[in-house]
Amino acid sequence: MTAHTIKLHDIANARAGDKGNRLNIALVCRDPAHYAAIAQQVTAERVAAAFAGRRPSRVVRYDLPRLAAFNFVLDDVLEGGVNASLGLDGHGKSLSYMLLDIDVQLEEAIVATVAAAHAE
Repeated sequence: MTAHTIKLHDIANARAGDKGNRLNIALVCRDPAHYAAIAQQVTAERVAAAFAGRRPSRVVRYDLPRLAAFNFVLDDVLEGGVNASLGLDGHGKSLSYMLLDIDVQLEEAIVATVAAAHAE
């Protein structure tokens, strides 16, 4: 089995929200068949590393297998939140793209089906 590297955004969607200085990102598999690969590779530690520049004090992943989804909660990444930050995105809405930029590895046959779906 040969593995290929693709971006998470090729196989999943994400939506971010915030509450104070806490970022909440829902990650949803486009195809439930990708759930196991994402579960194995997109760990709380890997997400913490992706957001290292924002210095999260804690990252927790909640698994939602019946929905083929995950919920990541990152503490202290919003520079104090919308009312305290001078940053452009104090709300954290666009930060889901940082998560979707993570590389994941999938088997060659699965990558072929992803590529075919994008071609349609």
